[in-house]
Amino acid sequence: MRYKILLFDLDDTLLDFAANEVDSLTKLFQQYGYTFSDELFQLYNSVNKQLWTEYENGNISLDVVLNSRFSETMLRMGEIVDGLEWEGLYRELLGDGNQLLMEGAMDVCHRLSKTHRMFVITNGITHTQIKRLKQSGLYNFFEDIFDSQSIGYQKPKEEFFNYVISHISEFNRKDALVIGDSLNTDIKGGLQSGIDTCWVNRTGQISPAEIKSTYTISNLMELTSIC
Repeated sequence: MRYKILLFDLDDTLLDFAANEVDSLTKLFQQYGYTFSDELFQLYNSVNKQLWTEYENGNISLDVVLNSRFSETMLRMGEIVDGLEWEGLYRELLGDGNQLLMEGAMDVCHRLSKTHRMFVITNGITHTQIKRLKQSGLYNFFEDIFDSQSIGYQKPKEEFFNYVISHISEFNRKDALVIGDSLNTDIKGGLQSGIDTCWVNRTGQISPAEIKSTYTISNLMELTSIC
């Protein structure tokens, strides 16, 4: 056994966040009488990414991101809405949505949990991520869940990974593997912390020279031959 501790990203690594997000956003906007079009999704996505970047740079708090992304989106459409109210409903929809698994997720978690210590490391909201994990059927495979809201830092911040390392008993970097779909958060964060990484690259993306994952796979089941 090459590794003893597996650190799994959640969204778009184990759970299909992209599908859940679109479904939840569609229901959210319909609830308030709006049609959720491709153009509206692009506008929301632009606002959301900009706010998260500001948060990652330390310019705004997480609460500002969550409670203003919908009000700012609608303001650009000339509408004034209660961002806090919209965010609350969105969180409910995300948590209650059909938690679709990425291909191979259930099988690989079931197999590896018999021989490895497994943890979730996620940039997400505590209550929502735990609820989604439970509804997906994956929750009991993991020893603990580390999320950015609880920790106060996001991947790939060194502080995030230092917290994870210090809160896992008998942690040894040489025995651990970070598994995720994002080069800029999962893989970069793991490499910066001296932990081997496995990039889940389902779409055949080209890795930039400055970020070289220890392993690259296109399907989660390939993990069984690595770990």
